Amino acid sequence: MKYNFDEVIDRSANRSSKYDERVKKFGTADVIPLWVADMDFRTAQPIIDACKKKAEEGIWGYTSRPASYFEAVQQWEKKRNNWDVDTALMSWSLGVVPAMSAMIKIFSEEGDKILIQTPVYSEFYDITEAWNREVVENRLVERDGTWAIDFEDFEAKAKECKIFLLCNPHNPLGIVWNPEDLKRMADICMANNVLLVSDEIHSDLIFHGKKHTPTATLSKEIGESIITCVSLTKTFNLAGLQASTTIFPNQELKQAFDKFWANMDIHRNNAFSSVAMEAAYREGEEWLEQVLEYISGNFDFIKSYCETNIPKIKPNLPDATYLVWLDCRELGMDNEELRRFMIEKAKIGLNEGYTFGRSLSGFMRLNAACPRATLEKALKQLKDAVDAL
Repeated sequence: MKYNFDEVIDRSANRSSKYDERVKKFGTADVIPLWVADMDFRTAQPIIDACKKKAEEGIWGYTSRPASYFEAVQQWEKKRNNWDVDTALMSWSLGVVPAMSAMIKIFSEEGDKILIQTPVYSEFYDITEAWNREVVENRLVERDGTWAIDFEDFEAKAKECKIFLLCNPHNPLGIVWNPEDLKRMADICMANNVLLVSDEIHSDLIFHGKKHTPTATLSKEIGESIITCVSLTKTFNLAGLQASTTIFPNQELKQAFDKFWANMDIHRNNAFSSVAMEAAYREGEEWLEQVLEYISGNFDFIKSYCETNIPKIKPNLPDATYLVWLDCRELGMDNEELRRFMIEKAKIGLNEGYTFGRSLSGFMRLNAACPRATLEKALKQLKDAVDAL
């Protein structure tokens, strides 16, 4: 079927954190929310149908997880990423971030150092520090809008760390890491006995002819030493259903992870996430291909609009995710001034760049997974605010 992503859906009664938490996040509801990684698109019809059918049953008790659930994950990874995954090495979790948080708790001790590459998803800081571990930053190096790994720094810092949290593809920079860079990072981790945990939640949201490489597929040796976190919650806008899959290299690591959750009696999907996730894996591809095309068009619109109308703001053209990294340094504002400017003058709600890299100044992150009309309105407001400076 043909999906209409231009449809502007009223989410005011949707119990959406993206909209309902504007006052909490920005101090006002009078902003266009383009922040948290949540699409403003209705999801694929087969997923809606599966949830409707489950709702009509009227019984939503403790939910079993049939073998077909992880088999659907297995088939998806084989078809889209040519990755042969053993279902016996898969574990369910509430989400990728909770899974990674659990692994920091399970596989490191208080005071241990956890390596991250900044700017990166801000929760990488949060889950590390919540367990009284120390964040060690391998800062990505920016040259003319292109970001790359400082491998000399990476190797030096890996020597003192217990776990490396990899973001593959990268949020917020939209980088699809190439196999050479991935292998070099993995080799350094193995040489220094660093556990590599690969967050691959955005691996289905790939653009511009790029190809996602699951970190575990780089070699047999690497595959036997890496933990991978995947989910379709970003792909199909299902984050409110809370489900992810963690893929382990061996039963020893898997059993330690499973025991952590079992100790809290957390080991079942809810009644709706079970059917929604399986429907997404088995019947969602048609929707996905259409949404990727639409979001790619949004990227082109943002880049063209800024070049023509707001040249002081330079957006990247991400190869992955639906998130656009905005270089606002030419506005000459510090982080707090930039934050207030976006909220009070442009009246748009973005993520502050410094939350992704605490040493950064002058960046913002914009969520492009919305109808084109929403972007047009937001960028016009931004243009008018910049023109008024």
